[in-house]
Amino acid sequence: MDIQLTFRNQSNSSNTNVVIYQQNMASRAGNFAVAWQVIANSVPGSSFPFAFSPNLTVSAADGFGNFTPHVPASSGQLFSVSQTTSGNVLTLTGPAVNKASIQVRNGLQIGNINANLYRNNLLLATKTAIAPGQKAVFQFVPTIWIGFMTQVTQGQIINAAILQSINTQLALTGLASADIIMTGGGVGTTTQLIKFTLANTKQA
Repeated sequence: MDIQLTFRNQSNSSNTNVVIYQQNMASRAGNFAVAWQVIANSVPGSSFPFAFSPNLTVSAADGFGNFTPHVPASSGQLFSVSQTTSGNVLTLTGPAVNKASIQVRNGLQIGNINANLYRNNLLLATKTAIAPGQKAVFQFVPTIWIGFMTQVTQGQIINAAILQSINTQLALTGLASADIIMTGGGVGTTTQLIKFTLANTKQA
């Protein structure tokens, strides 16, 4: 069941771009993430409802920009890209080495691939330039990170330097719905630190 979330701007900041992302727990580098949700040009008093689905899909792309159809994916599954007479296909090929992760293997003889993971049909994570025989590993927990950026688009890769400023964690475990409240902001001597908190939570 989806977790129903509503972002509410109760701050003193106008035209704010709020970004929400998740961290790939299987990534050792941890130096980038994907802007999963972007709430653009938010003004005080505005709200933005969205859903956090437990269901994920995976897709792969080759160097020519050809994407495979989305395939439902769950923790503990291994997917492989292989070549057929009609082109590259992405199929479930067995269990992943780590039961908590989703893995995508490049089973092609020649050519790198990109592996993309989606939540609510929006790009959640990506791994590029996967060489033949290599794998992408994705692992997520029901926690989101939220903050604001001056310029950001949905699906954009956010680098490490910017991620340091988008550091509010909101745990969604066990929730059916909640409001995400943004407070603070302003200009001049009355400026307050922007904060994000969960309110009006309902348990699943």
